[in-house]
Amino acid sequence: MKYTELIDAACEEKGLDRALVYAVVRTESGFDPRARSNVGAQGLMQLMPDAFDWVQMRKGGGEAPKGEDCFDPATNIEYGTSMLRILLDEFGTVENVLCAYHAGWGSAKQWLGDPAHAPDGEHITDIPFDDTRAYVAKVKKTMEVYRRLYDL
Repeated sequence: MKYTELIDAACEEKGLDRALVYAVVRTESGFDPRARSNVGAQGLMQLMPDAFDWVQMRKGGGEAPKGEDCFDPATNIEYGTSMLRILLDEFGTVENVLCAYHAGWGSAKQWLGDPAHAPDGEHITDIPFDDTRAYVAKVKKTMEVYRRLYDL
């Protein structure tokens, strides 16, 4: 697998499920470090430019990567896995994290506060955005494939 050392080290450092990170990278960019979405997401983990600033702020401030640095695999994986860790600490479940990663923190918070989408207030069970619903399902399916094929 590509970027194994970078991903495994980041997962170890941050206590993340390797299958989750590999599945996010596979789904987001197909392991293409130069990937750029039509809305401006960048690199392996398809982070928006303001996500680098947000993660850097959560890490204690300082200057976040800009421009071409955002496409560097080590940088992108560092910031993407940091974001996943922050989201996991806030949202608690893989499904909720994937909703926040794809649709944004605000959307996930809103859904968790709405009994129509999260009857228990802790698990988003009805994802109102079709593309986010499909994204969550695809990442979860890809996680299972990675677990089965690579014993993650």
